Amino acid sequence: MSFFDELQARTASERQTLQRTPIIQDAVRGGIDLGQYIAFLTQAYHHVRHTAPLLMACGARLPQRLSWMRAAVAHYIEEEIGHDEWILADLEACGSDPDQTRNSMPAHETELMVSYAYHQIDRGNPVGFFGMVHVLEGTSAAIATSAADAIRARLRLPPQAFTYLTSHGSLDLEHTRFFADLMNALDDTGDQAAVVHCACAFYRLYGDVFRSLPRRQDRAA
Repeated sequence: MSFFDELQARTASERQTLQRTPIIQDAVRGGIDLGQYIAFLTQAYHHVRHTAPLLMACGARLPQRLSWMRAAVAHYIEEEIGHDEWILADLEACGSDPDQTRNSMPAHETELMVSYAYHQIDRGNPVGFFGMVHVLEGTSAAIATSAADAIRARLRLPPQAFTYLTSHGSLDLEHTRFFADLMNALDDTGDQAAVVHCACAFYRLYGDVFRSLPRRQDRAA
């Protein structure tokens, strides 16, 4: 079994738990309102704006034996720079003030997820950060496009309000192939264990971000 397949298998339970999160199921069925979509984009902004800095930190911290991974990190940085601005543009297309989001504080759950990523790079094994890449890209590829279609049909928003979701739904299918090849080249068992461990943690942490979003019955209450 390739390491990527092993990673998929060893995180299957955590992945299923995330995908069963009620608000994700609501989104795929088109059952969320505008306020919830704006809340999702707001938290997405607060973690996506750290993606390129995290990748830069990861590349700088990789030991010499993993120097071959720096080209892949550079590729990811090139792909990810500016995605936070896409989210702000989506918010503006939703009628929300992007400056308000830019100047706001993240939810506690979002802050914890980002902090854990920095902690792993600085104090753990920096290659473990690819556990976060696996979770975010895999989740986007699995649900982003279908969620965007369902939300757009319900809320009747313009396509310009879904740049982040639609681009990641298609883009991350290509990224998944790139990621699989990268992980299959990782042959050290300690590095592999770090990726699996962090992926399991990020499935829980990312799930907490979704669970922090308001559900319609919560808003009604």
